[in-house]
Amino acid sequence: MDIFCIGEAVIDFLPGGEPASYIRNLGGAPANVAIAVSRNGLEAGFCGKVGDDDFGRFLVSTLKENGVRYLCDGFCGSAVTTMAFVTLTGGGERSFTFARKPGADMFLTKEDVKKTDIESATVVHAGSCSLSAEPAASATFYALRLAGSMGKIVSFDVNYRNLMWKNDSKAAAEKIFEVLPYVDLLKVSEEEAAMLGGEDGFFNLMESNGLSAVVETLGPEGAVCYFKGGTLRVGGTSAKPVDTTGAGDAFWAGFLSKLVMQGMGRVSDLTEEKIKKAMEYGNVAGSLCILSKGAISSLPTRAMVEKYLEKGFD
Repeated sequence: MDIFCIGEAVIDFLPGGEPASYIRNLGGAPANVAIAVSRNGLEAGFCGKVGDDDFGRFLVSTLKENGVRYLCDGFCGSAVTTMAFVTLTGGGERSFTFARKPGADMFLTKEDVKKTDIESATVVHAGSCSLSAEPAASATFYALRLAGSMGKIVSFDVNYRNLMWKNDSKAAAEKIFEVLPYVDLLKVSEEEAAMLGGEDGFFNLMESNGLSAVVETLGPEGAVCYFKGGTLRVGGTSAKPVDTTGAGDAFWAGFLSKLVMQGMGRVSDLTEEKIKKAMEYGNVAGSLCILSKGAISSLPTRAMVEKYLEKGFD
């Protein structure tokens, strides 16, 4: 398996084309990353427990339809999959109204995380929302610690949602700092970057915790990667971000996928040239998602990304 994702599982209800209509989409960043990785032509697996209800079954069927291996045994009961109704501003920013208690989907346990799945993976990826509720937090720590001990490339998404953490960014940061010693590649947004101390904080973390690279995604303005050799920035697209849902996940899946495509099997293989190509690939993937109004169903394929890498945006 190329990339193994573990984390929260959410059903997003995005505004549809007609007034008062909604489009049901898979949500939860690690699940979205798994789908985008599969659309890049790589083998992806997802481990995140869902409910034995209509929404949970929709999530699992969506994963499987996109070629993602669903790696949990069974469901965890009825009517527990979290639903999020997404409201969009004119600038593409999102706000969430959770139809069920935030974290209700987080029944993942250490027993659900198979050692053999981690052994078979090149990259193990997780998101921070899973750290906000037990037993998923323990399962995530276990998976990343085990992956680190095996020499796997460990990726982590600082995906901060106020409701998941009850507006307690300090508690979120403390949990994230606990997991960072096992992390090689870190993804943050501009807001999340501030939680971790910004550029100075990133380089301190690289020195003290062994991080190899931190990527700050900046939406339509592009992204910047901080790594031990310096910084590297890629530009965005001029497209209006009507809805950036999924763009960050598309970027990160593209970034990780391109590293694997270049033959990166361990962190010591990371070079500035590989980072540059991965950043360019991820930037196009995220930009295509914005151009498609960001719906999860619009996560781009490898052929789409390579076309735009060759010809550029109109």
